[in-house]
Amino acid sequence: MPTKLTEKPVEKKIRSKKQSADQEKELTQQRENEKSTDKSTRKEQKKKQKIEKRQNKKPRRRIFPIWARIIVVLVIGAAALAAGLMVGYGIIGEGNPSDALEMETWQHIIDIVSKRE
Repeated sequence: MPTKLTEKPVEKKIRSKKQSADQEKELTQQRENEKSTDKSTRKEQKKKQKIEKRQNKKPRRRIFPIWARIIVVLVIGAAALAAGLMVGYGIIGEGNPSDALEMETWQHIIDIVSKRE
């Protein structure tokens, strides 16, 4: 590709159809020969590469350990449950939001559901 106007573009060689077809045949034959001879070596090379990757792999050091992640998820879940109870009981149900966390309220709800009076 010319960068200046004064430079001339590189001319491409024009090949005849017969020459290009012959070259393509030769290339395909070479590839077939390589495939037949390299099948076992390719498998061996892949095995060697896997072994090298395993040996060169650095152990992963977690900054935030898995047990801490589990605890954080449980705490966030409990907080979301409490917030949802308070919103549902206080805003939607038109009650006192702090009453949603008392045991007496839940005992009353259980009595209503099980039809005890």
